[in-house]
Amino acid sequence: MTSCSRGDVVLVKFVFADEKGAKQRPGLIVSIDRYHQGRREMILAAITSNVGRLLVGDYKIKGWRESGLLYPSIVTGIVRTIKQDMIAGKLGELPAPELHTVEDKLREILAL
Repeated sequence: MTSCSRGDVVLVKFVFADEKGAKQRPGLIVSIDRYHQGRREMILAAITSNVGRLLVGDYKIKGWRESGLLYPSIVTGIVRTIKQDMIAGKLGELPAPELHTVEDKLREILAL
């Protein structure tokens, strides 16, 4: 398994919401290292290259190249818990100021 931490952009096998298929997609790890200790899971936010619309909780990444992404992308408000062994590899890291903005978006949609 690849060693990953909060703020890492990773490639993961996402199961579709209807559970009728899966596809490798990028995601942003939003859980902290302490959460990962003793667990086999991580929490991440889905990333999409469909930048045509921004919904509540979404954030358009400015440093998408620096984050290891191939295309302009959005961190979505879609949050999932995945098994750590579902991570195929690390693509890069989201710059700290952008990670803080994603945190603000998550607090907004979760009313925290």
